[in-house]
Amino acid sequence: MSSQPVDGAPSLLVRLRGVRPSLSPAEDRVAEQVLADPRAAAGLTISELAVAAATSETTVLRFCKRLGLRGYPQLRLALAEASTGGRPAAPTSDISADDTVDDVIAKVAYADASAVEETAQAIDRTALAATAAAIAGAQRVDVYGIAASALVAMDLQQKLHRIGIVAFAWNDPHIALTSATLLGPGDVAIGISHSGTTTETVEALALARSRGATTVAVTNFPVSRLAEGAEHVLATAARESSLRSGATASRIAALTVVDCLYIAVAQHDLARAQSAVEETRRAVAGHHVRY
Repeated sequence: MSSQPVDGAPSLLVRLRGVRPSLSPAEDRVAEQVLADPRAAAGLTISELAVAAATSETTVLRFCKRLGLRGYPQLRLALAEASTGGRPAAPTSDISADDTVDDVIAKVAYADASAVEETAQAIDRTALAATAAAIAGAQRVDVYGIAASALVAMDLQQKLHRIGIVAFAWNDPHIALTSATLLGPGDVAIGISHSGTTTETVEALALARSRGATTVAVTNFPVSRLAEGAEHVLATAARESSLRSGATASRIAALTVVDCLYIAVAQHDLARAQSAVEETRRAVAGHHVRY
């Protein structure tokens, strides 16, 4: 199995980051070793990797199976491919006290650029097309997001409104649940959560689904609670660290999904969408400062 993405299939390292929350503690130690230095991990024997992760060879083999690989040789091959292709790896993903301003800029820019590139590779094309079709024919679209995800939800609402789709973004848990209760067949509910574990978003999406609405999850973790409760999952591929939780990388990855979804919806009636954008542009033209 190749690590390189094909037709929307995520790379090995993207898949690994996505399944980490579902790994056992021992399997997660293997994941930590692999993600810390894929090139070095590719050069280790199974015994050496097991020792480095303070676990057993059996656990390493189970880890391979969790990634859809037949065995350890396939993992080494995939890691070798991942470490030699595409964007060179950054020295570290987090910020240290000794970093210069140049270091900070380089690390932030690397994380953000990688988030866009890897998300574009990983988006499930079938799920994106199905979601766009559902939105294009929906009576209304409700979008749920809390904290940083609320910014993404509002961006999606604004984009859909501009092309004539009735959409609402809710970041208040009580109003979100009230909204979800009133949805039904023909409506679409979209839950946005980087972790996929935000309780308020999970609850709102589950309630919307129980009412018959088409449900969509936008999350970095396709095995999360939010994803489990959605009919369609649009996965992002951002890397967050302890210091940069809620950082731009996770939002820009989700915004990449939103932009792709917006264009895919607009394509269902491109002439109508273009006309609506032009009309809304004229409506606010008088509120721009003229020089």
